[in-house]
Amino acid sequence: MQLFSCPFCGPRDETEFTFGGEAGKERPEPALDVSAEDWSKYLHRVGNPRGATREIWVHQTCGEYFLMERDTVSHVVAGTQSLRGGGA
Repeated sequence: MQLFSCPFCGPRDETEFTFGGEAGKERPEPALDVSAEDWSKYLHRVGNPRGATREIWVHQTCGEYFLMERDTVSHVVAGTQSLRGGGA
């Protein structure tokens, strides 16, 4: 078991969290002009970096999305941060 720290609820079991996507991934715009191929790349191709990464996660218990910085090799979580403007 691994503990993730929700910026709103504190440390919780990893089973309470769901991966939301890569942080900083830009949605192709304007939506009406995006080809099916480019939309598929956006949805399905992920960087899957080895080492330090920034990701969006959601805590299913409170429903809040947040940024998590973690290492994909060591599983060490460097920190979490609210995505709310102005903080929690």
